[in-house]
Amino acid sequence: MTDALKPKELECLEFALEVYGGNEKIIDSTDLGPVCRAMNCNPSLERLEQLGAAKKKGEKQLKLADIVPIVVTLKNERKDEGCYEDFVECLKLYDKNEDGNMMAAELSHMMLSLAEKLTDAEVDELFEDCLGEEDDEGQIKYDPFLRRMCELDPPLKKKKK
Repeated sequence: MTDALKPKELECLEFALEVYGGNEKIIDSTDLGPVCRAMNCNPSLERLEQLGAAKKKGEKQLKLADIVPIVVTLKNERKDEGCYEDFVECLKLYDKNEDGNMMAAELSHMMLSLAEKLTDAEVDELFEDCLGEEDDEGQIKYDPFLRRMCELDPPLKKKKK
């Protein structure tokens, strides 16, 4: 089944398995999400469980032969994922003045409370990498944020204080 991936994709997958599983290239199924994200797939937690991820560490191990069909399935499903334009349309709902700005606090609230909720630490990291400065009224330009988040623009390089 490894022939279903391009050689470069297979090399990337093998590297991800080495990172998460060591030299044996066998991962705990709780690491399936990060491995899939390394392959440019972004499945939901529910979808990962459907594909064989366990909720608790140590319940199940996966090797390359187990993961290739999962990655192929996810790559074939990618057309159903949201894209930059979809996210722009969503955030326009929070753009009260229709000027490309929204409240940073609303963006944070959405990420902490809607769909697959992020943790405070994950939101902080995302904002550090992708969110520009707020203006005096707490507004941010959401387009540059989305462009960085969707990897259309490079992430910000903020210096630690």
